[in-house]
Amino acid sequence: MAEGEGYRNPTEVQMSQLVLPCHTNQRGELSVGQLLKWIDATACLSAERHAGCPCVTASMDDIYFEHTIRFSGTQRTSKPLAQDRLQSVGQVVNIKAKVNRAFNSSMEVGIHVASEDLCSENQWNVCKALATFVAHRELSKVKLKQTMPQTEEEKTEHSVAAERRRMRLVYADTIKDLLANCVIQDDLESRDCSHMVPAEKTRVESVELVLPPHANHQGNTFGGQIMAWMENVATIAASRLCRAHPTLKAIEMFHFRGPSQVGDRLVFKAIVNNAFKHSMEVGVCVEAYRQEAETHRRHINSAFMTFVVLDADDQPQMLPWIRPQPGDGERRYREASARKKIRLDRKYIVSCKQAEMPLSVPWDPSNQVCLSYNNVSSLKMLVAKDNWVLSSEINQVRLYTLEEDKFLSFHMEMLVHVDAAQAFLLLSDLRRRPEWDKHYRSAELVQQVDEDDAIYHVISPPLGSDPKPQDFVILASRRKPCDNGDPYVIALRSVTLPTHRETPEYRRRETLCSGFCFWREGDQLTKVSYYNQATTGLLNYVTTNVTGLSSEFYTTFKACSPLVGVESKHTTKPKIRRRKDLLPAARFGLHCLREALQLRTPFQP
Repeated sequence: MAEGEGYRNPTEVQMSQLVLPCHTNQRGELSVGQLLKWIDATACLSAERHAGCPCVTASMDDIYFEHTIRFSGTQRTSKPLAQDRLQSVGQVVNIKAKVNRAFNSSMEVGIHVASEDLCSENQWNVCKALATFVAHRELSKVKLKQTMPQTEEEKTEHSVAAERRRMRLVYADTIKDLLANCVIQDDLESRDCSHMVPAEKTRVESVELVLPPHANHQGNTFGGQIMAWMENVATIAASRLCRAHPTLKAIEMFHFRGPSQVGDRLVFKAIVNNAFKHSMEVGVCVEAYRQEAETHRRHINSAFMTFVVLDADDQPQMLPWIRPQPGDGERRYREASARKKIRLDRKYIVSCKQAEMPLSVPWDPSNQVCLSYNNVSSLKMLVAKDNWVLSSEINQVRLYTLEEDKFLSFHMEMLVHVDAAQAFLLLSDLRRRPEWDKHYRSAELVQQVDEDDAIYHVISPPLGSDPKPQDFVILASRRKPCDNGDPYVIALRSVTLPTHRETPEYRRRETLCSGFCFWREGDQLTKVSYYNQATTGLLNYVTTNVTGLSSEFYTTFKACSPLVGVESKHTTKPKIRRRKDLLPAARFGLHCLREALQLRTPFQP
């Protein structure tokens, strides 16, 4: 079913809650703990709708509360501050949840939270979240059915969910590597160190007895209730540092390590790990035990929460310096700095506007996981677009275009008699390009980051009338299929390295988003697609091929046919579908064409 009127994702669940006085905190705003309960309940219902059996919360990804302007008396200058004034009494919370993708026994659920003022009919976003649920049956192992994305949004979320899952699995190792290989710098010089608060003064320990009202429909402690209790002790710890009412700005991943049941005692421990100039990180862990005489406690949950203190003008106030305790306190202090750096790197990478230069993002060990994720995700999102237009079809070599804002993207597609895994391996090593591609003078492997990511320095011949050769610093990220039906992926984007800065000898060029996808269509039959998103400032005459004014693409691929074994029925006169509406478009450059021609090489005998 295509996107349109009447379509609704079969896993979508909606919840609407009227904010009552019992739901608010000391400032008369909706308690974040109460909101977390509603979020978890809605997401669980969506997961169980897909699984057809009970599900338990495994994790809740980073939650960032959005910033807007709060009310000023009875006049509204803009929308209310979502994170500072989440909701007022009488407003409505609207929560939507749907399954983005199902894996073997787990699934990712996307959640969107919005607020509605019934009197003014205004609505605004509050936050988004991602939750992982695991299907659970006591007597048999659960094998989840795959989701069937229909709309462009669903296809994008389905494709990118595999990358997000990859990031979750390596997150702990990323922190360890960052601490081992990088020097974490603090901003102590800019802070007033005359007021230092020992971290131990912020420590909070609280116990809760799990009663029947705290349990879910399976008899386990409701995950949303545990998150609400965690938010409560974290707020107390933050208040002990700032001696004010702090505002929760973000929540790092809730990680549920094990269940608890009615009758368990839950011990919540919170402490301020680090205080930065305008924000502080509070770490929370939860331990469970059954009887008072038990000496062993089970670690069942942990999370990190970021708080700020806002003044009357909604501006963050400067915070006192935290003095960590030796040993574990110093470890938590350094890890908090590492997590902050990762968050800032990720925010920068994701928020980079493609219309602004430079397109390259600095590469260092702290952001390599985020950059790799963004590299592959950008390509997958381009692939998932549903408004591609077929511009020409020549001997079953198809050229599609996509016009969006300032960009013209294109992708070329053909069938080849080569195994998908073989084509994937041949194309993923850029060092072999100079052997077969005249447009590559050299391709030097600068850094083999890991098994799936590598950075190359590529030298290309001069472009047009510019006498200088071109050079690129390219991150190549490759991914094997996560499930049946997924493609092999090779994603390419520019990065910057301190060891390979721009020099007068070369004209530094950048690639925005490009790469290859390989779909296995049968035994020794592969569909190869090349994608490229290009800006008008970098590329020239691809539009002449798109509109049929040039047959350069056709002649290139026709020459490739004996080598790659392209399956073709149209071997005589090419079929060109001309699009006059593309004629006024800006001329695009040879760089994009060169990238497209690389399709021919990996299939040489």
